[in-house]
Amino acid sequence: MDWSKIKTIFIITFLILDVYLLFQFMKIRDANKYEIITEAKFEEQLEADEISYKEFPKVPIKDQYLSAKPKMFTKDDIVKLKGQTVNLKETSTTLQVKLDKPIQVNAKFEAAELTPFIKDNILFGDQYQYWKKDDKKNTIIYFQHYENMTLYENLSGMIIFHIDDKNQIISYEQTYLEDIFKMIEKKELLPPLKALETLHQKGVLKPKSKITKVELGYSTLIQLAASQALAPTWRFVVDDKESLYVNALEGQIIQFNSDENRDVE
Repeated sequence: MDWSKIKTIFIITFLILDVYLLFQFMKIRDANKYEIITEAKFEEQLEADEISYKEFPKVPIKDQYLSAKPKMFTKDDIVKLKGQTVNLKETSTTLQVKLDKPIQVNAKFEAAELTPFIKDNILFGDQYQYWKKDDKKNTIIYFQHYENMTLYENLSGMIIFHIDDKNQIISYEQTYLEDIFKMIEKKELLPPLKALETLHQKGVLKPKSKITKVELGYSTLIQLAASQALAPTWRFVVDDKESLYVNALEGQIIQFNSDENRDVE
């Protein structure tokens, strides 16, 4: 065999490989450059619209879908509730409770006022976090949380306290999600700036808005009678009074049933 020909073939092969690798490198470099330019342009758009925000996390975050099911409360659960009169329908997922002794709260309610009662007198009380006080409806709302992340606007995981005209809590309803477990493997979440871009492009984020808080929680993706799937969700608080939500894995804007549900503390 002619060694010179073999050597020539090897040289040509390696040259082709080098050209291919160089081409791939240029594609990756240009793609990264495009992303940087795109992000910079979006930040310029926010500045032009006088939309301000705090520094977002730069490190990639991973999370996954959750599965859960509404708890069916039983007579064994009722026995644990002292000083409370419970109305429990058969196979009920909602506890309807009247307090034997009303709880006085301040007009300017602070969550700390109810902490001892919730901890000592409500089932799974340590798994709920304060959400808001609704002065129009005379209610105080708590949502269930999972690993310190709120289950946003979840009707199957909440407590609603009812206040009378003397500013006393007289009753409450409770629902609870149990058997929560993580589905599939973790995936990288949409960066908060990209989620914000979706809100901006769709016209949901108005000019001169101020993003005062950004946090990660979960919202219901699929609701069935006996179970539900929950998705990681970015929550943007605007001007300390409105919440906007974006699915952190798929990028869709999440809208709940009413504007009132989007008020925040």
